[in-house]
Amino acid sequence: MERISVAERRARLGRRHRLAGSAQAGDPVEAARSMVVLHGTDPATVHLSIAARVPGSEVAGTERALYDDRTLIRMLGMRRTVFVVPTAFAPVVQAACTDDIAEKQRKLLVKHLAEAGIAADAEACAKWLRSVEESTATALALRGSATASELSADEPRLRSRLVMAPGKSYAAQPYVTSRVLFQLSAEGRIVRGRPLGTWLSGQHQWSPVENWLPDGFGDKQPADEARATLARAWLTSFGPGTVEDLQWWAGWTLGQTRKALTTVEAVEVDLDGSTGYVLPGDEAPSPEPEPWVAFLPALDPTPMGWKDRSWYLGDHKSRMFDTTGNIGPSVWANGRIVGGWSQPESGDVRYQLLDDVDHETATAIESEAHRWTQWLAGVRITPRGRRPSPLEDELSKR
Repeated sequence: MERISVAERRARLGRRHRLAGSAQAGDPVEAARSMVVLHGTDPATVHLSIAARVPGSEVAGTERALYDDRTLIRMLGMRRTVFVVPTAFAPVVQAACTDDIAEKQRKLLVKHLAEAGIAADAEACAKWLRSVEESTATALALRGSATASELSADEPRLRSRLVMAPGKSYAAQPYVTSRVLFQLSAEGRIVRGRPLGTWLSGQHQWSPVENWLPDGFGDKQPADEARATLARAWLTSFGPGTVEDLQWWAGWTLGQTRKALTTVEAVEVDLDGSTGYVLPGDEAPSPEPEPWVAFLPALDPTPMGWKDRSWYLGDHKSRMFDTTGNIGPSVWANGRIVGGWSQPESGDVRYQLLDDVDHETATAIESEAHRWTQWLAGVRITPRGRRPSPLEDELSKR
């Protein structure tokens, strides 16, 4: 079995993730494709992830790819997470992950509707949900694009309330609106369009998929075939990785993961005592890139690409990740995390190193912090949909 060392994995990361200076991407789509997908839960992440990989990238260029050219699209994908996906690859993600998620979430929503007494029984709740979905889709088609609030005005049943965790301190009675729109988007019927407000806004216009993409998501592959295609893409960008890494990243069952690896004829390699996988012909060492540093945003796809992060994270998990497994902004040097960064109210980018680095690397990190301060131009990035990591929180208060 071929051995792939930690040093080799870090060299691959610098080149394949477009972080080394000589390997950077030419445009937002190329940057996204090199990572398979970009995280889209926090609206700032996609812009910062692209700017870290595309020299001279600006918010306007990423917005153009998302909303004008529509070569990138926001959609639900692996682990029930929102990602920004190259549009041509969206049918693969849909068939490999999202269709299963949609099926499970429909059953869960019907259960919650029944618990809230929306209709007499589960069967009646399922019919009620279908009726509301069709009415909402019709209202959206008539408007062309709309916000959740506008659709609730058109279809008052969207303001029906669920009853979540009754009797608990965290009990809530949310409107069904977001769940219905989630279901329609998970089934590929509607898509998230432009944000309301600035590029940091988490609220979006919704559009029928046919209005946004004339051919919709196109022809989908069978689920097993799509999972193999997704596994191949992941191995291209993140290999070598273990079964557990791919299973976690994709949100698949163990059986689905093993079948996908078998289909692509993944090759076993030795990762210092554990078994990893690469694509056939990808066992040979990669040329080591020149020294590089990078400031990556919270939830960037690089640190979120593997379940086992010890080979690039070291002992810094408690400082860099929140309690639910989301990473904060990170500082990288030559394939490993050496610190974190954040912004106080002034908007300046401030960082703290957690590892010792040589003088040349320290100088490059200082220069990169200055570059990001200029790029953000006073715009302050605050956590959306996640807790700040401990180090991020500390730095934001200095």
